[in-house]
Amino acid sequence: MNYIGSKYSLIEFIKSSINDTLSLNCEIKKPNEMIFADLFAGTGVVSGAFKELGYSIIANDIQYYSYVITKHMIENNGNLDEERCTQLIKELNNINGIEGFIYNNYSYGGTEGQDFRRMFFSDYNAKKCDAIRISIQNKLDNNEISQNEYYFLLGSLINSIDKYANTASVYGAYLKALKNTAKKEMKLDPLPIIHGQVECNVYNENIVDLIKNVSGDILYLDPPYNERQYCSNYHLLETIAKYDNPIIRGKTGLRDYSKQKSIFCVRSKVVDAFDELIKNAKFKYIFLSYNNEGLMPLESIQKIMKKYGTYSVYIKSYQRYKADNARNSKTNKTMEYLHCLIKN
Repeated sequence: MNYIGSKYSLIEFIKSSINDTLSLNCEIKKPNEMIFADLFAGTGVVSGAFKELGYSIIANDIQYYSYVITKHMIENNGNLDEERCTQLIKELNNINGIEGFIYNNYSYGGTEGQDFRRMFFSDYNAKKCDAIRISIQNKLDNNEISQNEYYFLLGSLINSIDKYANTASVYGAYLKALKNTAKKEMKLDPLPIIHGQVECNVYNENIVDLIKNVSGDILYLDPPYNERQYCSNYHLLETIAKYDNPIIRGKTGLRDYSKQKSIFCVRSKVVDAFDELIKNAKFKYIFLSYNNEGLMPLESIQKIMKKYGTYSVYIKSYQRYKADNARNSKTNKTMEYLHCLIKN
């Protein structure tokens, strides 16, 4: 998925930095004896990588579409029959499209006569998305699939339909004409099944509340860096995930996202929120991914983390996310900081 802040290209940097920290501090536990928490999980890239290494995972994200994808990536394991999953994907790919909520509100043909002719998806792909989404729900409601299969199929739909979106990057706007990838007929591709060794749990909560109720060995934090809220940038994926026929408004058909706004996107509140988060964290090793253009100044991060233990930092230059390049940035590179705290 084309996702803001994805750590896909930085995963080796993150793994090696965390491993170096554990080694330098003579941490003798094996991965399958440790709990790794990823509480701004996004699409589960980091938590999935550490699940593969054998850690017990606690993952969380306040966005429901992220929760669905991560629920599959982290909790599904040997509880899925891979041959059956392949057959279910094939079956869904063969169904005919229908005119449902996505077609009627987010395709050009479906929004004829409305205040805005939205073109987030081609007519064909919007109908196909509706048909698959409804079929997945019906299968669950009729006990034709398990909960584990439900999250596998729904996560696969969310990840697949995003590849055919008629946007430059996020869902804050749609293009005036269908781009080449949006013209292609949608194909439902299965998400991978990551095989881990120990129990994992995924939550759909506000981290401010969850941090008080979880504990472990390693806490990895990847909060939003700027004022752009994920809930508005990915509102359409949220609607596909929930398929709750929400009241929508405006040119882009926004759903109400007031309860999903992150305090970490508010410049006047983010420093205090981060301090409170670190104070309440019941983990020995805490790592924060944050770049040099984030809302929190480097000095504020260092001051807070030093207050609670021993601080160090790892730094890597990497390619800027392409949506940021479109905002007339002066450079296509940015510096990623992985701040490390060994808590007292």
